[in-house]
Amino acid sequence: EPDIVRILTQLGFAVTGEGPLSVQPPSWRSDVEGTADLVEEIVRIYGLENVPSHPMSRPNAIARPTLTAAQRRTKLVRRAMAAHGFNETINFSFIPRAHAALFGGGDEARQLENPIAADLDALRPSLLPSLLAAAQRNQARGAHDLMLFEIGAQFESGMPGAQATVAAGIRVGEPQRSWAKSTHAPEALDAKADMLAAIETAMGSAMTAPVKSGAAPWYHAGRSGTLALGPKVLAYFGELHPKIIAGFDLKGTVSAFEILLDAIPEPKNKGRARAPFAPSQFQPVERDFAFLLDANISAEEVIKAAKSAERALIERVDVFDLYEGKGIPEGKKSLAIAVRLQPKGGTLTDAEIDAIAQKIVAAVTKATGGTLRG
Repeated sequence: EPDIVRILTQLGFAVTGEGPLSVQPPSWRSDVEGTADLVEEIVRIYGLENVPSHPMSRPNAIARPTLTAAQRRTKLVRRAMAAHGFNETINFSFIPRAHAALFGGGDEARQLENPIAADLDALRPSLLPSLLAAAQRNQARGAHDLMLFEIGAQFESGMPGAQATVAAGIRVGEPQRSWAKSTHAPEALDAKADMLAAIETAMGSAMTAPVKSGAAPWYHAGRSGTLALGPKVLAYFGELHPKIIAGFDLKGTVSAFEILLDAIPEPKNKGRARAPFAPSQFQPVERDFAFLLDANISAEEVIKAAKSAERALIERVDVFDLYEGKGIPEGKKSLAIAVRLQPKGGTLTDAEIDAIAQKIVAAVTKATGGTLRG
């Protein structure tokens, strides 16, 4: 206390009282308004290095997470899309009514009575109109190959709470002339890969939900799909319908995806630890199979059935050929797959390989009704 009184007095402060001190700042120190200012004055003269330090109390060694599950999911998806080369856009939730009508909106319930701009007079029923408008502006300035995404709200009606948090992305472009490498226009499989990468990052595990052909009306009917768990839709993906592309005056093809983030299931395993990489010391074995199938059987059904035959040994199944034409009956197709077996406990014998091959044929035949081609 004597040091405090001495320092304040030398600085021109009037100090009175004992115990709790009463301090009157001088007339020229109008900047001193409270206790914190007095402490600052004392410390700058006394010397901060002379003040003993005391660690702050920490009741918990590890701070509790502050993000909600939805916020964590959004953060993970945002990082995944950026890692895949997408550029994030931030758009208004309002769009022109004509654009909203192309995506099932534009009704009176979602029309704004007092819009912030004349051409932003409707709540968006999808994030895609905002992304497509951004792509159109970029193309008008000479940027033709685009990868854009946004995470935001779309409005299913004009009622309070009738909105969903969605992650949407688009690829826009056309094949480029290059002597060094071949390029292709964006297609449905690009959108599917982008969608699965984002969802699997959010879940922390592989997505096993089935993919059904067809999606929302603004997608191309034969080049789109829906990812669903039972009746719950998780995502749409595919190439956009030509009338949508024409409606935004875009050049080239456009692939897109929409992920309903609120519908994505929470990961069962809260941790994100990965199993250590332990490559097998034994030579892998590959076998090819060609099946005669009904034309409406999807490749995914064949792959899923083949993997189920021997999950412990089948490392991967890839489609490498699809044939429809001469020698194949009407309404049928030939689908060829390559199955890779990776033994872990010892080299597989010919008899063991043949037994697994028979299991694969039986599993695919049972699941699809197809037959093995000779």
